[in-house]
Amino acid sequence: MNFNYGMEGAKYGISFGTALAIAISYTNNHSILWAIIHGFFSWLYVIYFALLK
Repeated sequence: MNFNYGMEGAKYGISFGTALAIAISYTNNHSILWAIIHGFFSWLYVIYFALLK
């Protein structure tokens, strides 16, 4: 059997990062537009939020 954990992990990491960024953004800004924008940048916004907020 051949399992490709790298690609599966990357897919779930991107999905989780996007969902986390959208949740944080909407909680702070109460704006769907900003949530979409921050979801696009996903992990960058999460790291920004963790370091500077």
